Amino acid sequence: MTDPVADMLTRIRNALAARSTTVEMPSSAFKESIADVLKKEGFIEDYKAAQQGSHRLLKVYLKYGPLGEEVIRGIRRISTPGRRIYRKVGDLPRVANGIGIAVVSTSKGIMSDRQCRKMKMGGEVICTVL
Repeated sequence: MTDPVADMLTRIRNALAARSTTVEMPSSAFKESIADVLKKEGFIEDYKAAQQGSHRLLKVYLKYGPLGEEVIRGIRRISTPGRRIYRKVGDLPRVANGIGIAVVSTSKGIMSDRQCRKMKMGGEVICTVL
C-alpha cells in the first residue's frame, strides 16, 4: 500500500455509501490523529484502536443525522505521497465557506484548519471533509 491515508479515507467513503455504522482499518498513530480531529469536529461518533493478534486495528464509528442522512458528505485527499501540498496560515482552504474542515499536519501535530488559524500556523493539507 503506497498511501495508507488515502486507503483510510476510501474505507470511510465506502462505508458511508453502504450505510454502515462502523469501519475497520489497519491503525497507525497518524490515522488515529486524523480520526481524533474528525471526532473533535463532529464528523464521526468515536474511534477505537485495539490490538488484534500482531496487528493494530482502528475502528471508526460513523455518524448519521436524525433522519439517517450522512454527516460526512464528502472526504477528499489533498496532499499525496507524490505531491505534497503545504499552505501558510493565510492560504489554508476554507471548505464550503467554513461548514467543512481541512485536516492539516503541522509542527504541533494534526489539527483542523480552524485550530491552525487560531494558532497562526500552516502546514501540509492532508484532506478536506465536507
